[in-house]
Amino acid sequence: MNPKVDFYFSKAEKWQEEIEQLREIVLDCGLTEELKWGRPCYAFEKSNIVLIHVFKEYCALLFFKGALLNDPNGILIQQTENVQAARQIRFTNLKEIVKLKKILKSYIYEAIEVEKAGLKVNLKKATEFTIAEEFQNKLDKKPALKKAFYALTPGRQRAYLLFFCAPKQSKTREARVEKYIPQILNGKGLND
Repeated sequence: MNPKVDFYFSKAEKWQEEIEQLREIVLDCGLTEELKWGRPCYAFEKSNIVLIHVFKEYCALLFFKGALLNDPNGILIQQTENVQAARQIRFTNLKEIVKLKKILKSYIYEAIEVEKAGLKVNLKKATEFTIAEEFQNKLDKKPALKKAFYALTPGRQRAYLLFFCAPKQSKTREARVEKYIPQILNGKGLND
């Protein structure tokens, strides 16, 4: 156990017993515990394997390369259609976790083997995502914006493209694009 991560478990109000049980299970698989993105993250030889996180209605184990795991028990969940690699296993009570302990360990060990084998998830390229018409118009009119956008990492490009396409109304899409143009020009991602 990493003392720098302890606060996450002590501050949890609703899911404390559940996430402490998940922590015990994950650490029993020989992974290194770190704090990343403000959450307990577990790594094998510095490669992220699984993360514990809590939501209002459930707590979960998130497997970074979950899309590559076999799921004979049908318990891996793709959070949204835009999540390409990660998969979650969700829990709403301690009994579920205790009941699935052996299965959870088998998924964790498989995730470690996926990492050892160097397997990668084939991610869609940013160019395969829809570009909101409002953003495309700005890219066409402002060469500096186009250059700055395509200089961003693929992940940052995807985040912007998904964010700009999400609203149903053109006015809202336009407002989002306008708001984030300075950030793109400064080489920053959506959440930087």
